[in-house]
Amino acid sequence: MADPSLSAAGRVYLVGAGPGDPGLITLRAVECLRQADLVLYDYLVNPRVLQHLRPGARAECLGRHGRDRIVPQPEINERLVREARAGKTVVRLKGGDPAVFARLADEIDALGDAGIEFEVVPGITAALAAGSYAGIPLTHRETASAVALVTGQEQPGKEEAALDYAALARFPGTLVFYMGVTSARRWTAALIAGGKSPDTPAVIIRRCSWPDQLTLPTNLGQVAPEIAARKLRPPVLVIVGEVAATQPAVSWFTRRPLFGQRVLVTRPVEQSEALRDRLEELGAQVLVQPAIEIVPPADWAAVDDALARLHEYDWLVFSSANGVRFLLDRLCSKGDLRQLGPVRLAAIGPGTADALAHYRLNADLVPPEYRAESLAEALAPQARGRRFLLARASRGREVLAEQLRAAGGQADQVVVYRSHDVAAADPDVAAALAKGGIDWVTVTSSAIARSLVKLFGEDLRRARLASISPITSATLRELGHEPAVEAARYTVGGLIEAILQGT
Repeated sequence: MADPSLSAAGRVYLVGAGPGDPGLITLRAVECLRQADLVLYDYLVNPRVLQHLRPGARAECLGRHGRDRIVPQPEINERLVREARAGKTVVRLKGGDPAVFARLADEIDALGDAGIEFEVVPGITAALAAGSYAGIPLTHRETASAVALVTGQEQPGKEEAALDYAALARFPGTLVFYMGVTSARRWTAALIAGGKSPDTPAVIIRRCSWPDQLTLPTNLGQVAPEIAARKLRPPVLVIVGEVAATQPAVSWFTRRPLFGQRVLVTRPVEQSEALRDRLEELGAQVLVQPAIEIVPPADWAAVDDALARLHEYDWLVFSSANGVRFLLDRLCSKGDLRQLGPVRLAAIGPGTADALAHYRLNADLVPPEYRAESLAEALAPQARGRRFLLARASRGREVLAEQLRAAGGQADQVVVYRSHDVAAADPDVAAALAKGGIDWVTVTSSAIARSLVKLFGEDLRRARLASISPITSATLRELGHEPAVEAARYTVGGLIEAILQGT
């Protein structure tokens, strides 16, 4: 008879998250994360992969070296069993691959002994990623017909070492050492004593596939002095063998134009993804600190009244993608897009027009310059006697309504979303900026400019400011901050172009 205590048991997924780049996580790993009630993750896992969690799921880091307590393996095993027995779906998320130096056997044994169902989901192990991201082929038809993955840290308390360094010294291929920072003098000396030449090419790779990846070519005899001189901390891999001599001067990964640059994205969370992703593709390390947050109106009554009278207007004018999203989502919740009828649509720029396209709507007018003055100028010739409904934020300039009225039109405004300053910055972001550890801060609106000055004060001068438009630049100057670059095209793409030119 089945044990009734196990009938409602959950399931555990032992998942590899890859070496750092969040794009290297597998599709199956993402599926598991989307099912999870609880994720227990190692500090080497990029927190960006947690974006795949469903709302309401919890994620807990199991400790960071030098910052808080590292949860020991027996406690992890016990927690996995306890949470699964409580009926939860648990993901145990590990850096790299769970089957390579990641204590997988301990967790499988604990789950098996407790009768808990589990699945192991492979990930890209750091050695394989290191070869690709540093441009080093781990195998070579002439010099390396095999690869050995070697630990630099054997379990304490073993009666004798399991590694035969003399055999490793004769190994006909490439050696890749994991977890070998603190023990570098011991294992390099053992290899040399076993017959490996101290001149054997080697490459030290730290934080493989992260935007601050460090790649140091050297030789076996200099590995330990190099690690000590640079005070390197994990995660570090060392590739030893003739293939290390083939490393290009600059790899595809470090050749990207923004590699080594740290960029702070300050847009609201729901708008930051496109900018962040493009900057990361170009090699930047991106930090996200929203300066403002976007929320619905406190009361929808005015919006609902305007929507009920849409047929009275000739033009519906949007000055932001947020305005499109909030107004049209509200319209769809109360009826459908057919209520727009013959109303013509104007968008301040291509981003706003793209937001309309998401609803299968085409903008009838987009001005040549993406600012309110240009939009008003484009609408002015047909404004006399026409009625305009302007979907706007809770704060912003009045220039569009004023110029349409001056041109003889009737301009009604309705607040379709509120913009609030973020009250406090993330402590890690604030500390990085204070230390001069951020190269660029993106500034994509006047509201963001004002909030940034409140959040960071004088520390904002420690980074270069990238402004999206002349209006945003003017606000920064009013606040006493000179932008380092200004976008020629007032779009996210134009902002990125300005950063590239200014780097």
